[in-house]
Amino acid sequence: MKQWLPVRIAAVVLAVAASALAGARADSDMDALIRDIVTSELAPTATAADPGGLAAAVYAGGRLTFVNYGFADAAAKQPVTSDTLFNLASLRKLFEATLVALGTERGELRLDDPVGKILPELHGDYISHVTVGELVNHTSGLLLPTDHPPWPNETFSRDQFIAMLNAWTPPEDVEPGKQRVYSHAGYVLLQLVLERRYRMPIATLIESRILKPLGMTSTFVADRGEDNRAAMMPEIMQRMVQGYSHDGATIGPIGDQQSYYDFPGTGQMFSSARDLGILLRACLDGGVIDPELRAALQMTMRESFRVDAKFGQAMAWEHVRLDGVTVIDKPGGLNNASAYTGLVPARRLGIVLLANRGDYPHEIARYRILPALARL
Repeated sequence: MKQWLPVRIAAVVLAVAASALAGARADSDMDALIRDIVTSELAPTATAADPGGLAAAVYAGGRLTFVNYGFADAAAKQPVTSDTLFNLASLRKLFEATLVALGTERGELRLDDPVGKILPELHGDYISHVTVGELVNHTSGLLLPTDHPPWPNETFSRDQFIAMLNAWTPPEDVEPGKQRVYSHAGYVLLQLVLERRYRMPIATLIESRILKPLGMTSTFVADRGEDNRAAMMPEIMQRMVQGYSHDGATIGPIGDQQSYYDFPGTGQMFSSARDLGILLRACLDGGVIDPELRAALQMTMRESFRVDAKFGQAMAWEHVRLDGVTVIDKPGGLNNASAYTGLVPARRLGIVLLANRGDYPHEIARYRILPALARL
């Protein structure tokens, strides 16, 4: 009997090796399918004739795939890589929403707290009734002049912002919690709420409560320096993109930040496709992170206001119900930057698109790439 033992062991080893090889081939085939779908959709949007470049990260099957096109700086012929730093525009709102969710998980905040409870200087007839939860899911009704065209030319101090909020009156049919009105000003106010509650700057909150626990080392909330540039170390600035308009004109310096508010923390965040891939993994397969942070990320993605049969609003994230798939996503954009992240949690799928030009057609991820990947 003993003489057969080595033969049996060898047979088991061969079987395990064959199974592993088959699994590797299957993974390789799936990776190829994913890359084919993604590149076939993205390549026509990032040709040599298009301004700037594009960095994408796709999470599927527990693995990340990166695709890059074009230039971070066309004049310097600096190519886009997965570590190039882009302006995230309104993708920043995902991080402030996560801070709110984490605060509720830890019993430090309540979604039904009126903002005046945390910021007593907010005493206007309307704003005094708006809650933290209504700010975070865009149901506050707030729509300040800085939220829509015609865009103002002047900037506003913190005191001027508070005065605008106290004086603001809504249209007759608007009231807190009853409608979804996308509001940049609402998230600037949310920044002030968080800073007052925790008595520290928003950049420190995001860094200590989200970025460090997730291991995101290439995501920054920068101070604004001269010429509205992000004030960061030279080695970080070297990784920054030049921003372009949709027709190829340069807009602003490298590291440009834009805001109508001139108090600290009101600029944009910067990150890379590789670093945001970590966020995709945390949202879709968050078992390795802190349980409270994992619960907070899940909370941000839950729909809390139904807009209509197709669309819903969560905490910063938006829900889009398509044929056979629900996409949870967040777009962002400026006149020199475009950003998008989308998830299909039911299939553990996610994508990030970062472009250094305005008006990049990120809708292809929502309506074509993610549904196609979900059908695999």
